[in-house]
Amino acid sequence: MPRVFDVLGFGALAVDDIVYVDRPLSAGKGKVTKRVSDHGGNVATALVAAARLGGRTAFIGWLGDPPEADVGGRELEREGVSTVFAPRHADAVPIRSVITVGSDGERFIAYDDDVLHGTSSDLPDDVFAKAPVLLIDGYAVHSEAAVQRARDLGLSIVADIEWAIGPASDRILSLADHLVLPIAFARSYLKQDDPAALLEGLWTLNRSAVVLTDGDRGSYVRQKDDPVLWHVPAYVVQAVDTTGAGDCFHGAYALALAEGARPLDCVRFAAAAAAISVTAHGGRRGLPDRTVCLSWMKDGAAPVPVPLRA
Repeated sequence: MPRVFDVLGFGALAVDDIVYVDRPLSAGKGKVTKRVSDHGGNVATALVAAARLGGRTAFIGWLGDPPEADVGGRELEREGVSTVFAPRHADAVPIRSVITVGSDGERFIAYDDDVLHGTSSDLPDDVFAKAPVLLIDGYAVHSEAAVQRARDLGLSIVADIEWAIGPASDRILSLADHLVLPIAFARSYLKQDDPAALLEGLWTLNRSAVVLTDGDRGSYVRQKDDPVLWHVPAYVVQAVDTTGAGDCFHGAYALALAEGARPLDCVRFAAAAAAISVTAHGGRRGLPDRTVCLSWMKDGAAPVPVPLRA
């Protein structure tokens, strides 16, 4: 069967109310300078990011029914993300989030995720066969069997996990051959601090890559068939809003992987895309296109990967 998409995904789909304040969050309080509403969610925004970069993407998680009342799904379609294979349910609604963004671009997200998660257990195998990569997040614990089927069908599983709820999360982590995780989660999960130790601790024989993202400190990478652990420094930018930066990173990584790039090169592409995304307000408004992303990568000031440990 021909692969008509680059990346499939199911997971968080959200509507965000974003409040900007005139002081850093550490100040405890500040004056509201701006309010905006935007669409978000880890996987949904990652798929939009990949689409902006020229990828063919599809959201295959639960969406609302009837379709004409489904605000989140309509926005995905407007952004070029297909929803044609997404299962529909009358109770499927977006996560609602309130995000406070400080003057330094850092943010705090308060969310209500008491919604229908995951995807339908009846999703046919030929849907998964339409792409080489499946992108998931922590809510995949609600559809473990779907992740297992995708893995059995040969898809690369890119996992964006930010929290764990016990054995179910452990099983999802074990199914992913590309772990792309915030380093804060890895430290909490393994009870270790050193990036090299974390890369080693998360490595298993069925992994293709472990990537740990660490904000303005860059990313750490272990990839299959490479004895070197890598540090990819972050771009030096003036952050306006970091909302959605991690989602952008995951979408760009998944797209580069679908196009055949090695994990280290996927990270280089993702780092550029994420850096561009924080230079504008809103989780999706700053997502770059491929031309801009590649121009940043070709710039002489672009960070160069360095061995973390030989």
